[in-house]
Amino acid sequence: MTQGPPGRRFDHLPDGREVRLLSIGSAPGPVVEVLTLGATVHRLEVAGGDGRRRNVVLGHADVAERLASSDYVGGTIGRYANRIAGGRFVLDGREVVVGVHDRGNSLHGGPDGFDRRLWDVVEHGPDEVALGLVSPDGDQGFPGEVSVLVRYRVDGDAVRVDMEATTDAPTVLNLTNHAYFNLDGEGAGTVDDHLLMVAADEFTPVDATGIPLGEHAPVAGTPFDLRVPAPIGPAVRAEHPQVVDARGIDHNYVVRGEELRTHAVLESLRSGVRLELRSDQPGLQVYTGNNLDGTRRSTHGGRYRQGDGIALEPQLFPDSPHRPAWPSARLDPGETYRARLEWDFAALDRSDSAAAK
Repeated sequence: MTQGPPGRRFDHLPDGREVRLLSIGSAPGPVVEVLTLGATVHRLEVAGGDGRRRNVVLGHADVAERLASSDYVGGTIGRYANRIAGGRFVLDGREVVVGVHDRGNSLHGGPDGFDRRLWDVVEHGPDEVALGLVSPDGDQGFPGEVSVLVRYRVDGDAVRVDMEATTDAPTVLNLTNHAYFNLDGEGAGTVDDHLLMVAADEFTPVDATGIPLGEHAPVAGTPFDLRVPAPIGPAVRAEHPQVVDARGIDHNYVVRGEELRTHAVLESLRSGVRLELRSDQPGLQVYTGNNLDGTRRSTHGGRYRQGDGIALEPQLFPDSPHRPAWPSARLDPGETYRARLEWDFAALDRSDSAAAK
């Protein structure tokens, strides 16, 4: 008996190639649906303190909507998450020119990033799925052939995401996942009332195109101070020039410590869902869905608008190929790039919430 392809058919690309959907996990723990298009987190269902299970990530209902979107919803981001100024940098004395599509800068790997690629299923079991992608030399202008593996695994109440990659020539690499969370449930409205804590004393001010102005700056005395849990709404509506220019928060935070540690905690008192994000990366890009403008349809058939989800993206700092003092994005032959992030969920009683502490 011939075994068919893993998962189930989700949709197809314009060229006829099939996009598969793979499910891992089981109730009462998290259940995750992953698409082979973009190695994307399509749905993530967890239990809340109100006794309900709900999908807590944004998604698109079909491939056409996903390809028309510029919001990176749930996708694996590469080759370089965040921005590279002018789409140019120097590597070993040679200027590298990469694709630009964000106010003259390269964003999230260029116009045709990893989130728009069809990945191969390497493994699929009840609680784990691994997807692979080979990015050829010169892909979006980046040097070296890069082989990438992303592994999603459900472990108890946590979802663990491991990313690794190798190259056959010197290059730069910075991978992350771009899931947007709404702990009240996908399509439930804004995350303004969610409580957010970010374990960082500094953030990275940027110019009007999202490129770092210079050094990191203290969060103290600014709307970026999320060292204790605070509602998201007031921060994204603050009269701070960095917030006004970005139409919310779209900034890198310099996370305290090293190795695997807590980057952020997000809570909803309405649903009683708590998310602790852990990672081994130096930075966390916090993006409050500022450009969700109602043009793209959701998995439930509605439209996503500003603030309907928040992306918490562990990664290297933005524009680091131009910043030799910051953690390096360089990857050489013989080395293995590794990055890990973990989403650890808990169902809370009201008395357990951050607001009660």
